[in-house]
Amino acid sequence: MKVGELARVTGLTVRTLHHWEERGLVVPSARTASGHRVYDDGDVRSVYQVVALRELGLPLEAIGGLLSSGSFADVLTAHLDQVDARLAALHALRGTLAAVVDRLRDAPDPDPSDVLMMIDEVSRVNDTFAQYFTPEQVAELRARRAEGETAAAAWPGLIADVQAEMDAGTDPAEPRVQALAARWSELLATFHRGDESLQRQLYRLRDENPDEVTAAGGPDQAMIDYIARAGVTG
Repeated sequence: MKVGELARVTGLTVRTLHHWEERGLVVPSARTASGHRVYDDGDVRSVYQVVALRELGLPLEAIGGLLSSGSFADVLTAHLDQVDARLAALHALRGTLAAVVDRLRDAPDPDPSDVLMMIDEVSRVNDTFAQYFTPEQVAELRARRAEGETAAAAWPGLIADVQAEMDAGTDPAEPRVQALAARWSELLATFHRGDESLQRQLYRLRDENPDEVTAAGGPDQAMIDYIARAGVTG
C-alpha cells in the first residue's frame, strides 16, 4: 500500500511515517515508477512493531537499536528502570497529596508550603525534560525560566511568522525569511548557550517526539526543513 493508505489504516500521520523512514525504522520496500512509496506486508508489520514499542514508552532511538540488534532484554530492562523511577515519583506525589488531604479535613485551605511541594512533585513526575536531560541541565533550565532569561515567549510569534512565509511560498533565500532564520538561530543559542550536550539532547527530544512538539505549539518537520534551507541547522 502507499503511504497515504498506510497512514489511514494505522491512524498515523504521513509526516510520522516519513520521519520513521528518515530514522531508518520503517523503510518502504519499493517505489512506483513515479516515485511513490510502496509498503509490503513486512513493512506494515514493522510499522506495528514501532507503534507497539512506542506504546511502551520507548524513545525512537531505543526502538531503532532494538529492531536492528534484537537485544530486547537489554532495551526493555533499561526501560523498566525508567518506569520504576516514574512509579517512585508517583508514589511520592501520592504521599504528598494524601497528607494535604488529611490536613484539609481540619482546615479550609492548604498551607503555601504544601502547594509548593505538590507543584515540585508534579513537575518531577510529568516533566518530559527529565527523560532527556541530566538533573544538572534540568536545574539550569528551570533557573533560566525562573529568571526570565529564556525566550520561550518569543517562539509562538516567530513560528507564526515563518508559517506565514511558508504558506505564501516565499523562497527561503528572501531577506525577510533570512531575518526570521537569524532570529530562530538567536533563540536556539539563548536556550542551549553553546552547550553541545544540551543542544544534542534538545534535538533528540524534538526528533523522538515530533507529534508532541507540534501539539505543544512547536515547529513541525516541514518548518524545520524550511528554516534549514534559510541557513539554520537544528
